[in-house]
Amino acid sequence: MKLTVTIVIPVYNEEADLPNCIGTLLAFLSENNTYEWSIVIADNASVDNTRAVSEALCRKHSSVDYLYLPEKGRGRALRLAWLRSDSDILCYMDVDLSTDLRHLPEIIDAVAGDYDIAVGSRLSKESDVKRSLRREIISQSYNLIIKTLFFTKFPDAQCGFKAITTGAARQIVPLIKNNYWFFDTELLLIAAKRGFRVRSIPVKWDEDPSSSVRVLSTALEDIKGLLRLRIGGIPRIDS
Repeated sequence: MKLTVTIVIPVYNEEADLPNCIGTLLAFLSENNTYEWSIVIADNASVDNTRAVSEALCRKHSSVDYLYLPEKGRGRALRLAWLRSDSDILCYMDVDLSTDLRHLPEIIDAVAGDYDIAVGSRLSKESDVKRSLRREIISQSYNLIIKTLFFTKFPDAQCGFKAITTGAARQIVPLIKNNYWFFDTELLLIAAKRGFRVRSIPVKWDEDPSSSVRVLSTALEDIKGLLRLRIGGIPRIDS
């Protein structure tokens, strides 16, 4: 029997990019039938036509589902979508598909094998990344701060391309306090410090110039989150 995989696409006001994202992803999955795939569009409070576009995609494709949240926050969307899923493996990627889809089987195979979590890395030596110097400097600096404060080994905390076993998600996600961009880092810090096996996979990644991510405000949120965990400590997993 094939393992089941749910891929979550968190979105906010993505009416324009969603059809291409879902179409490209479905075409890729149709040629990779090792697993039983499903897709969840997790809409965190969009105010454009994202809902109508998503519902149309669901009617057209039986493997696509839509989840609406009345509050914003990528972490909030991932929390709800992951914890309500019964799939064996959970995954998420950004709607702009900046990470090359050829790496999707790699992260899924990793958690289907010996790892609890697999993450794409834009900061490994083998990675092939195209992005602005400004974003590169901010990303390198942020991940250096993580290593300095927590002595972690994973090179890239914030790449929007991750997979996790459902068992690990149900232990870790309820402990995560952040509902926004820092969700990713908090997930990995809890996992790394509490004995979960984390695999980092170098990826090909191309920056989306139309991305709505506010890099500086997101970086400030991340720094606040790191200080919270450094001072308050990493949550423990209940046995």
